[in-house]
Amino acid sequence: MTLPKVVTRDEWLVARKELLAEEKELTRVRDALNAERRRLPMVRVTEPYEFVGPAGTATLLDLFEGRHQLIVRHFMFDPSWEDGCPSCTAGADELCDGLLDHLHTRDTSVAVVSRAPIGKIERYRAERGWTFPWYSSFGSRFNHDFGVTVDDSVEPAAYNYRTRAEFEAGGAQLADGEYPGQSCFVRVGDDVFHTYSNYARGAEMTGGSYYYLDLTVLGRQEDWEEPKGRADDVRGARPDFSS
Repeated sequence: MTLPKVVTRDEWLVARKELLAEEKELTRVRDALNAERRRLPMVRVTEPYEFVGPAGTATLLDLFEGRHQLIVRHFMFDPSWEDGCPSCTAGADELCDGLLDHLHTRDTSVAVVSRAPIGKIERYRAERGWTFPWYSSFGSRFNHDFGVTVDDSVEPAAYNYRTRAEFEAGGAQLADGEYPGQSCFVRVGDDVFHTYSNYARGAEMTGGSYYYLDLTVLGRQEDWEEPKGRADDVRGARPDFSS
């Protein structure tokens, strides 16, 4: 294996402080980008999507579980497959009860949605020991409308905001099939709005409660965030999520 250069503690401290300056700049840029994400306009969802979960049929509004925000994890599970996508499976393993509890304290729900029928989803969920909400969108346009199922017979092929022609112009191919992503929604009363979606490697930043909240229109709901006045119940920056 190749390891870093071995230096004295004083030499390491100099290098670490140089890197820290770059890390702080990245943090400032990321905070500014998160603020821009929260300033994105939003789109009212008018399609009456219907999902199937363990308790039966559900609407998109039902997936909020009474909270104001919803993050949907688009889990790749084609109806013809017997098991879910291995990469999506690895990510879902991190959706622990503690993470969901933290998000719930910030008025945000998470639901996983796949095109596979609910029977296959429930079998796979039981095998994995997962407890998070997981719904089937089988038979609906939900996956197509939110850009994670590519099928020219339903919708002109596009993924991650690029058409098939744009992929080909860049020397890549866009095949029909299932793709990963996540989408964020906010509700005002019973009206649901789509605020954000990201795909491919864009979803890699979602590795913890704060990063999940950074994707949403209300953000972390803490007093230092921009733009001001977005959340009704502003909290201090407490990493234990106790308030």
